[in-house]
Amino acid sequence: MIQIKNFSHDLSEHESETASSSYLMSLIAIMVGLPLPIVNLIATLIFYLGNRKSTYFVRWHCTQALLSQLSMLIVNSFGFWWTVSIIFTEETITNKYIAYIITAIIFNLAEFIATIYTAIQTRKGIHIEWWFYGSLTNIICKSEA
Repeated sequence: MIQIKNFSHDLSEHESETASSSYLMSLIAIMVGLPLPIVNLIATLIFYLGNRKSTYFVRWHCTQALLSQLSMLIVNSFGFWWTVSIIFTEETITNKYIAYIITAIIFNLAEFIATIYTAIQTRKGIHIEWWFYGSLTNIICKSEA
């Protein structure tokens, strides 16, 4: 579930572009460091730190992107290290492993699609709040007004 609000009349071109880039940062990081789950989080964190004193719209979307990457780190790290243990130890592939990997792939695919959609919409100045992450972001990121 995604909540949409249109702020395009209040935003500058730079604000909407920067907010959109906060989501694109994680997509670019996927291409660079695909097997290592931490790369996306580091890239998004650096972008967040560079924009944490920006306008509310930009800070809000940088925070939401960062929160989504934190959960992706947990899901992907668990799957990554489980796979490594299967490759380098005597552990075998089980139904639990296959179920987890399928779930992780679905979670990653959903996050990937939501990220692209949100990047496009924020570029237009449309405020997108993701289910769960949007509520957390509202708690963390306070408006100056």
